[in-house]
Amino acid sequence: MQFKLLESPLFSKFRASWLYRRGILHARLSKNVLAVADYTSVIEMADAPASIRTMALYNRALVYCATSCGVQAVEDLQKVLEMPGASEQVRTEARRKLVRMQRSSNRADSSNPRDEAYPEGGVPEKNRPDSST
Repeated sequence: MQFKLLESPLFSKFRASWLYRRGILHARLSKNVLAVADYTSVIEMADAPASIRTMALYNRALVYCATSCGVQAVEDLQKVLEMPGASEQVRTEARRKLVRMQRSSNRADSSNPRDEAYPEGGVPEKNRPDSST
């Protein structure tokens, strides 16, 4: 009888919810490795409710963003968009986060205009030593 309880859908929902909430607590305490572990446990639970799994995936992406793991964050956010059972609110937030990350990446990738104007270490061409003499 005791083992049947552990296999019930109600227990799975309770366990997924508990792990998800513990992940939130770890994230708030900046225990990012523990937060990712809890969120991953929920994501990997086949019998966890889709809504909890989706939120765990989204929150794991946020932890990855906070810890400069951008590739993993983008992967998780894209999975949120594809996940069946994800609420429209979570999908909207995932889209917004992806857009913000893309904008941030574009700003970081754009070079300083001064560097383009003065490619030789910031020295204008007229002030560079002449190598021909």
